[in-house]
Amino acid sequence: MPILYVVATPIGNLEDISLRALRTLHEVELIAAEDTRKTKRLLAKYDITTPTTSFHEYTRAPKIDRILEQLEKGDVALVSEAGMPGISDPGYELVTAVIDRGFPVVPIPGPSVVTAALAISGLPTDSFKCLGFLPSRANTRRRLLEEIADEPSTLVIFEAPHRLLASLADMLAVLGDRRIALCRELTKLHEEVFRGSISQAQEHFTTPRGEFTLIIEGKRDREKAELTDEIKKRLKYMRQSGLSAREAIATIAGETHLSKKELYRAWLRLA
Repeated sequence: MPILYVVATPIGNLEDISLRALRTLHEVELIAAEDTRKTKRLLAKYDITTPTTSFHEYTRAPKIDRILEQLEKGDVALVSEAGMPGISDPGYELVTAVIDRGFPVVPIPGPSVVTAALAISGLPTDSFKCLGFLPSRANTRRRLLEEIADEPSTLVIFEAPHRLLASLADMLAVLGDRRIALCRELTKLHEEVFRGSISQAQEHFTTPRGEFTLIIEGKRDREKAELTDEIKKRLKYMRQSGLSAREAIATIAGETHLSKKELYRAWLRLA
């Protein structure tokens, strides 16, 4: 019976593709690609002449039936723009449709920006939650962050350069000044990994460029912190300096792990 192969492709460096992936791409009858231009560059490098067809979020509905028809005739490979298909891309819908039709689905594992970034982040990897891309609308983004604020697992988030600073600002306000690793352009020429706090990341990436994968510390259980006179003095100084309540409280909460409610009550008493 024909097979749908879910094939991992490089996230940057074309040398990261596996021998098994190359053989599979050679042997299948058709390659369904999220980005045919990028896929053709990969195929050209390794002299693979297998026909390709586009399969992305704008073509997936009509293409699923066509790919299922092709599976009646022979094997098909599914590749994403980069990394493992089906992870934060439309490939999962094709996989579901193929399973429902009764065809086998076989993974050809390989590069994944999620596991690559986690492995070098310096943050716990025993349990993690991948959120994909955050919502582009600020209010929706903040609501999502509020929903996962108490999540103890390490968080994995993808972000575009033009939204990075806005997302970091919302993370600082909602999650506090947690530890974070920002992995930029992994395996590419301008690869960069920044490790520090969210506020330090804001200072470092003043003009973000490239593709980002963010690894963020989950909420950790700590001993109950106390609102000391020193913290009250710092709050007063921040207020006198013109900082908003949101910014000041997020900063102090991230550093001390005091509750934002307690800090907000102290902020109001400063008036």
